[in-house]
Amino acid sequence: MSSPTALSKPVLVVCIGNALIADDGVGVAIFERLSALALPAHVEVKRVGVAGLALLDEMNGEDTLIVVDAVRLGAAPGTIHVLEWDELPEREGRPVSVHGIGVQQVVELGRCLYPERTPRHVVLVGVEGTCFNRLGEGLSAEVEEAVEGAKNAVLDCARRSAG
Repeated sequence: MSSPTALSKPVLVVCIGNALIADDGVGVAIFERLSALALPAHVEVKRVGVAGLALLDEMNGEDTLIVVDAVRLGAAPGTIHVLEWDELPEREGRPVSVHGIGVQQVVELGRCLYPERTPRHVVLVGVEGTCFNRLGEGLSAEVEEAVEGAKNAVLDCARRSAG
């Protein structure tokens, strides 16, 4: 009889960000917390400094992609957003991510170029940031307070997706 892990669908968690630039480091902080846990074998966590096209290299046919990043969606700093693929907003031509080409554009490009490698299910766990222009500063207090909740949101998404 197969173990539950053998029946679980692969989940890739990609944490994006730069710990040297204030709230942009939230993905790194969440990556560090997730990396300290004993995660199920079907869940892989990777850290990517800047999303952009580098995100394409990380996808290898997993069923679910969970992207963890700082976002600017207009909510209060520290707000945790959990958005399914079809809920990701287009904001007047600007990508959701603060890293140039956005998650939506990368996944769409991946679906065109590498459909066998691109996860069919994509979720964004974003933490609303406030400061993205101060080099050498840590997370703002609001974003720091959201790290544990965002980590838990990632774990919940991974559990639901593994079904």
